[in-house]
Amino acid sequence: MKIITLIENLVYGQGLVAELGLSVYIETPNCKLLFDTGQSGLFIQNAQTLGINVEDIDGLVLSHGHYDHTGGLYPFLEINKKAKVYAKRELFDPKYRTNKTFIGTAKNEELLNNRLVYINEVTELCEGVFIMPNIPIKHSIDTHFDGLLKVKENEIIPDEFDDELYIAVVENNLVNIISACSHRGITNICEASIHHFNLPVGSIVGGFHLKNCTIEQYNHLTHYFQKLQPKSLGVCHCTGIEKYADLLRDCEVPVFYNYTGLVIELP
Repeated sequence: MKIITLIENLVYGQGLVAELGLSVYIETPNCKLLFDTGQSGLFIQNAQTLGINVEDIDGLVLSHGHYDHTGGLYPFLEINKKAKVYAKRELFDPKYRTNKTFIGTAKNEELLNNRLVYINEVTELCEGVFIMPNIPIKHSIDTHFDGLLKVKENEIIPDEFDDELYIAVVENNLVNIISACSHRGITNICEASIHHFNLPVGSIVGGFHLKNCTIEQYNHLTHYFQKLQPKSLGVCHCTGIEKYADLLRDCEVPVFYNYTGLVIELP
């Protein structure tokens, strides 16, 4: 099983491009999946450079409705004619920053016609790969909602990311977690996975939304990982490069940066 980051904030590979956003390709013996699409169609260019045929992808999973994760949705649908799009119903709720800047996802009914599948329960897309739509908040300190709003029933309210989901990959009696921004908290995501699968955690890959976190939030995270002892942490995107360096120093588990073009192979 391979996990390839098609686009992320940083790039080191020759011929690849980066942007603020995230798109991850997952290939198993049974399926080819895409998790998010970055903020534009640039991930498609990177996929071609990396020898990945976007037309062959079987399904697209969208983590939440922010533009830097869904901006390449329609360029993808114009190329790929078969993949279903999996998301929570709240994905298309209008989203804003407190300065009233729109940061959500417009709904193109024509391109999404007969391709959009709303998810509200754990769904196995192919053997061992699950969409996980429920993230109960057990650790309230590990949430990242500040300055983020949405419109619900014509009312502007704080965005608590009811639309957020993640992917769990079960392999060799471990649950591996692929998250995007972890607005509802990576520790809460881990707790939800452990509760559902009753398995230890292997690799955790994705954004932890630590860039502007408080000292208390950061300490909670490091203490949690020291207790959990996952096999590895592959951080990227909204984690921030500075917090990656801090985690590398402070965590007693292997930590790496999941940059554009990196290939991860699960045993």
